[in-house]
Amino acid sequence: MNKVFLIGNVTKDLELMQTTSGKSVCKFNIAVNRNYTQGGEKVTDFFTIVTWGGQAETCARYLKKGKKIAVCGELQQRSFEGNDGVKRTVIEVQAQEVEFLSSAERQADSDDMPPRASNNNGLVETDEPLPF
Repeated sequence: MNKVFLIGNVTKDLELMQTTSGKSVCKFNIAVNRNYTQGGEKVTDFFTIVTWGGQAETCARYLKKGKKIAVCGELQQRSFEGNDGVKRTVIEVQAQEVEFLSSAERQADSDDMPPRASNNNGLVETDEPLPF
């Protein structure tokens, strides 16, 4: 099973990009604090998050540096050759769900901001009762 859950803060404003086939992609980093300190300093890890399609567009539109988010996804390892000819390996989180946790700041930015950006194949979450 390959599943990861992270809660952290966005490290810089996001940029939305398009693949050559026109699909939206948004890649950004989050800072995640560990539960312990080292030499009196909090230990922080930085993770690269990748979102695709509508989820990428939503994240790029609403997330800003410093916003707290929760990410659920899968770890993906990929290798490439850098401009200097050296083979490099990166591990990224391919996000399946991104939930915006900075609710007080979110209300100040936009009252209609969605609380979650999810790759759920067009299904919309609602608080309405089920019809059965």
